[in-house]
Amino acid sequence: MPEARAILRYVRVPPRKARAVIDLIRGQPVPHALTTLKYTPRAAAKVVEKLLRSAVANAEQKEMGDSEAMWVSQAYVNGGPTFKRFQPRAMGRAFTIHKRTSHITVIVAAPEAGTAKRGRRAAATAARKTAATGKTASAKSSAKAAEHKHEHKHA
Repeated sequence: MPEARAILRYVRVPPRKARAVIDLIRGQPVPHALTTLKYTPRAAAKVVEKLLRSAVANAEQKEMGDSEAMWVSQAYVNGGPTFKRFQPRAMGRAFTIHKRTSHITVIVAAPEAGTAKRGRRAAATAARKTAATGKTASAKSSAKAAEHKHEHKHA
């Protein structure tokens, strides 16, 4: 599966706050992720939106196809260096202020030729279950309904 990435290093957003935004878009189709970021009222959302647009531009440069069909395959935040500053306090004390930085990575993927636009995860899960049990999900549920008798009907 072709992928394109964009990495933003040393951004002045704490990793904990950036992860809250990144978790919103991981696994989403690119158009949905961009809409989500546009209406997310957090400072990190603007940074991540710009980074996602960069990853899509990198994918288009690699001629991976239409950006409407791409999805966010991986997105993660690592901690960068911490700037330490001192805040003067009463009676000659000083408190440390930690200004944290992040390294943010977004990877977008284009769908393979045989997969549909949506439902890749569901199709993969169904394929794993079929391989493991030898039965499809509908055959499994009908077998479960047939193995006991009640006065009610099973869907």
